Amino acid sequence: MIKENKVLKEIIEWVLCFAIAFALYLVINYFFGTVTGVRQVSMKPTTIEGDKLLIQRPTIFKKKINYGDIITFESPIDPVSNMSADPNDVKSKYQDLSGINSFLYHFVGVGKLSYIKRVIGLPGDHIVVAQDGYAYRNNEKLVENYLKDGTTNQNGVYTDVTVPDGYVFVMGDNRLESKDSRIFGCIPESKVDGYVITRVWPLSKFGKLK
Repeated sequence: MIKENKVLKEIIEWVLCFAIAFALYLVINYFFGTVTGVRQVSMKPTTIEGDKLLIQRPTIFKKKINYGDIITFESPIDPVSNMSADPNDVKSKYQDLSGINSFLYHFVGVGKLSYIKRVIGLPGDHIVVAQDGYAYRNNEKLVENYLKDGTTNQNGVYTDVTVPDGYVFVMGDNRLESKDSRIFGCIPESKVDGYVITRVWPLSKFGKLK
């Protein structure tokens, strides 16, 4: 009986240690930041699958978003998949969650998918992805040396938009294989869940992304 009580006590201690560790992880991940792995091809060659990036959360460390910033954000509803894309409504759409579903999604991350993209347009900017294969901001052609092939295709509904207040226009560096604001519209700044600070793996490529 004494031995059984000892085993039960050890099990409870291990469960409590795990619960505390998991709670600390959730708090750090939500409020401060995390290291996340790249699982998408949309930012090649800047980042590739397998890279590990240090992400800073805006929950506490909120900062002004600038051109060229690489950010992560909650994935919006794809308007093309449900045939509801409206070229006159350039704001991306999100599912409406409340109660326990909202807590599990936003804090725990159950079912949450985030994208990583580069900021191309800020509120008030007129963004045009032209037939000549280049992106223009306020009638000025962008010089984007980070692009894989130097050009941008018109793959999407939102290729001539004015960015609304409180929103940003984002695109991946691998323009031929990136689902971004051309597809789902401008992203609300409130849905930005991280700023990419640096690459931490592989060590041979450690440093700030350009």
